[in-house]
Amino acid sequence: MSPRSRFNGPARQRGAIGLMAAAILSLAVVMLLLVVDTGRLYMEQRKLQRVVDNAALEAVSRGGNCLPGLSAASYAGQSAVRNGYIVDTSNTLATTCGTLVTAATGLRTFAVDATQAAAVKVAASRTVTTSFAGGVQALFSGTPVGLNTTLNASAVAAKPQPTVAQLNIRSTLASIDTAQSNILNPLFSGLLGGNVNLTALGWDGLLNTDINLLKYLDQLAINLNVAAGNYTQLLNTQATVTQLIQAAATVVQLNGATAQVITALGQLQVAAINAAPVKLGDILQLQTGTTSAGLDANLQLLQLIQGVVQLANSKSAVAATLPISVLGLANVTVRVKVIEPPQFSAIGDPARAKANPLGPDRIYVRTAQIRTMLSVNLPVLSGVTGLANAVVGLVGTLTSTVNELLHLNLVAVLSSVICIGCQQLDPLLLPSPRIDISLDAGGAKSYLTDYSCPTDTTGTKSLTAHTVTSIADLKLGNIDATNAFSSAAEPTVAPLALIDLGIATCYRVAGLGSCDPHSHITYGAGGIAIMLDTSVAQSSQDLLFSSGTPFATPANLKLPPSIQSAAPTNNIVGSLSNTLAGINLIVYKPQSGNPFGAIVTGVASLISDVTSKLLPVVTSLVSPLLDPLLNNLLKGLGINLMDVDVGANMTCGQTGKAYLVI
Repeated sequence: MSPRSRFNGPARQRGAIGLMAAAILSLAVVMLLLVVDTGRLYMEQRKLQRVVDNAALEAVSRGGNCLPGLSAASYAGQSAVRNGYIVDTSNTLATTCGTLVTAATGLRTFAVDATQAAAVKVAASRTVTTSFAGGVQALFSGTPVGLNTTLNASAVAAKPQPTVAQLNIRSTLASIDTAQSNILNPLFSGLLGGNVNLTALGWDGLLNTDINLLKYLDQLAINLNVAAGNYTQLLNTQATVTQLIQAAATVVQLNGATAQVITALGQLQVAAINAAPVKLGDILQLQTGTTSAGLDANLQLLQLIQGVVQLANSKSAVAATLPISVLGLANVTVRVKVIEPPQFSAIGDPARAKANPLGPDRIYVRTAQIRTMLSVNLPVLSGVTGLANAVVGLVGTLTSTVNELLHLNLVAVLSSVICIGCQQLDPLLLPSPRIDISLDAGGAKSYLTDYSCPTDTTGTKSLTAHTVTSIADLKLGNIDATNAFSSAAEPTVAPLALIDLGIATCYRVAGLGSCDPHSHITYGAGGIAIMLDTSVAQSSQDLLFSSGTPFATPANLKLPPSIQSAAPTNNIVGSLSNTLAGINLIVYKPQSGNPFGAIVTGVASLISDVTSKLLPVVTSLVSPLLDPLLNNLLKGLGINLMDVDVGANMTCGQTGKAYLVI
């Protein structure tokens, strides 16, 4: 018999089955122990997770927060106790409040912020006996065997995603050429207080570049050392204009902006070194409690820069004085001041805005209120064809008539060649050296008044924005330049004297004499003046963004906005001309007690006759000045009195009370 046959025989294999059975049974016992022990840990972990889930949900559902009083922690603790979890040295429970931050990848993270309660995080830990598997692992790894293991669990609950709406407003400026660049450079230099000298390509690059608002605010928070995600604090933090522009430059550079745009932003930073500090929240409205999702939208870069520059100028007492050559208005001084900065973007809950459209929770946007003052020097007036002749003809007629009657009156009353302290007509032609024109232009404003979100597949998603366009307050006359640019009140306008039929005290002896210039009584014998204080070219309408109309449905917040153009005013300059054509001259009657009152009243028809001669002259003077002002200067500031675009976004929210998000 071979050796191989000897060992493979049945006699030699007796007991093998028992040995294998013992080994398999031992392995089964070990696996059973591992399953039972792992199941124990799993059940403990599951119980702990259930405790924090319920605690977080209850803290949010009951409106808990982390302000003084710690109501969120109290609600979470009460929920834990009801679920059999007692906080002691072995069991911990921590509650924090904050907001959710959604990355570009869609991953949500929890940002701690005790001032917010959009989300509540509850974390707990429990100490249990170390598992068998953990002991075996420690045995083979050579590490000390721990008798206890700490389990950790956390849950973040949040309120249902609210409905969020956004409005933005901007002019329809499509491109910037060299002529417009020549206006923008001195204009921004005056508004910032530094030298701005951008090329037309630089300005056009700013106009055609978009910036993501959320990324911009996150970058600004880093630059200003503000906690990430705390946008309410960020918007109320003072910053220099240089810091605001620098944050924009960083964001657009990361997004591949052109060299012209980066260079333009760099020059604006240098020019803004001495500008007044500002708060971004003055031009960007964010309702309290609005989530970061509402900020994930694009803005026009030039619109942001215009808003920041105009905001800085509104905080300053300085008015920009433009060179005479800018608008081609010889002998005319043009000064510009931002009275109220723009509100170019507003985000919030449309339900709160609808309840009080102009209240503290409004979703409201507007262009800046710009006050422009033109002072037209007298040499310009004297060169206007027909004005001097019309006024001289009137005064000459009145003077000859009054003097003739005056001579008869003196002879009859005094019958003497000596006149001490007698009164004589002292007419003055255009005694004021200039005519002032003040234009307060706030091109447009728009605010949410109504909205609807579909409750099922057949519902309509819509948003209504009440829009007022072409707002302009025009004043013409004699304006006090020292108070003309006060933000606290509108400028006051006084009548501009065209003809002052004053009375002076004179001395005459033997046909010779003189009049005391200090004794002149303005309008003593009457006169003519001109003044205008009116609002012109204003219109309002409701813009409906709806899926049930030919207009576009309001896009969700992460998409480009749905845009509607407000119906334009057909001819703004013509409208102003019509307004000016309706000016009524102010005719002053002689002062009470004036001995020549009856005499001047007797020739009042002459004053009425000349009115038709003066009004066309003044109208033809003012309208050409307003034309370049409206068409060039205001458009460069983002204000177009003829055409305004309103953009709308709205994301309809979720239903329910609270849900787990992390």
